[in-house]
Amino acid sequence: MIQRIQTLYLLLVVVLTGLALWLPLVDFTVGADTCTLTAFGLKDAAGITLLPTVYLGVVLVAACLVPLVTIFLFKRRLVQIRLCAVELVLLVGAGAMMGIYFYLCNRYFAESEFYSHTLKISLVFPLVCLVFDLLALRAIFRDEKLVRSLDRIR
Repeated sequence: MIQRIQTLYLLLVVVLTGLALWLPLVDFTVGADTCTLTAFGLKDAAGITLLPTVYLGVVLVAACLVPLVTIFLFKRRLVQIRLCAVELVLLVGAGAMMGIYFYLCNRYFAESEFYSHTLKISLVFPLVCLVFDLLALRAIFRDEKLVRSLDRIR
């Protein structure tokens, strides 16, 4: 299980989506106030939620759990392929939702004259996870091809 390269790729996907769940995505500065966009909401410095983003959190939790389940289904490669495809859809959805929430927050704060935002590294984690998921999918296809070729030899 651990000796397969797709396991390492999927573990990286689990770690990065887990980090995207807990790290801030964007910091907005409006005058002297600071607001932070996370996977679960836009919160001000006092911790009050200004905009709930629960759907993004749910998609990221699912995107964290699916590759974890995929790792332990190493004997069923066709199911792994399907779950990797589901993971790709979840990651694209998470990236799209992050973009939508960033746009909504930009529109919300753009009315004030002293406004700036700071993008965090966790904003690109879904894109990096997408690449690792594609690499894992390619490695699973390679394993399946190898097993099928060995079945023909028997």
